[in-house]
Amino acid sequence: MGQYLPILALGVLAVVFCALSFVASRLMAPRRPTREKNAPYECGIVSRVEIPERFPVRFFLVAMIFIVFDVEIILFYPYAVARGGLGLFGLVVLLVFSFAVFESFVYLIGAGALEWGPARSARLAPEADAAEPMTSAGRNARTTVRRVGLEGRTSESV
Repeated sequence: MGQYLPILALGVLAVVFCALSFVASRLMAPRRPTREKNAPYECGIVSRVEIPERFPVRFFLVAMIFIVFDVEIILFYPYAVARGGLGLFGLVVLLVFSFAVFESFVYLIGAGALEWGPARSARLAPEADAAEPMTSAGRNARTTVRRVGLEGRTSESV
């Protein structure tokens, strides 16, 4: 039991620290909320209008696949360093995880999460290609990129 005493002491200290942090923040926090303080704040831009639409789910799917690839890299590095000591077990774990990552990537490609913009529009509506091809002179950044939050701005500042 004596060998677990430091772990128990560390757990008790962690709980005490959390409790004291919560109590201190309740005692010292300012209590004068205003409309400006409760307004959403992002990158120093004060929003004057509601956002017109939510982001599509595929943006979050792409973000999740990047996180999964980062975790895979984190798994690859220790395996590369200690490959000899891990043996067959380490190789099997690496292959199973790599298969899971590859499977999720194939799912994202199949779900169309990595397709957006003109290529996605062309794939969804092939009859539109005859009317206005994707490489026409009329297609540029001003005509294809949707501008959000332009109320009150002049056309020169865009």
